[in-house]
Amino acid sequence: MARTSVMAWLRLFRVFQKIDRMSDVHLREWGLSTAQFDVLAHVGAASGITQQELADRLLVTKGNISQLLDRLEKMGLLRRSQERRSNCLSLTEKGQELYARVVPAQEEMITKQFHGLSTAEVSSLLGLLRKLDHALR
Repeated sequence: MARTSVMAWLRLFRVFQKIDRMSDVHLREWGLSTAQFDVLAHVGAASGITQQELADRLLVTKGNISQLLDRLEKMGLLRRSQERRSNCLSLTEKGQELYARVVPAQEEMITKQFHGLSTAEVSSLLGLLRKLDHALR
């Protein structure tokens, strides 16, 4: 089982790298890095999210995300507002417009990368990855 597990991990890593590279190229067409897209997608889906909540969802520290948020603010895509002791995040109008275009385009691009699998196989893969993810907690 050990060898099979290592082979599965290597294959999973290889597939991730391939899709990640394609994603980087795709997002550059929109003027975004993968990290910027991730923030845009999370804030767009949950307006008013705090900086700490976003950091928790992205599995990074609050400090690590500060520069990324600064950059998105400078791009005119995001705004921070102080509410009590937290920074709440929301998209600007420009950010909302980009979110409405780039999120569906990114989802379509990712979906196309799974063309070699049937819908049932993708569902099975998702179930297996979810099971593994929960086992790693």
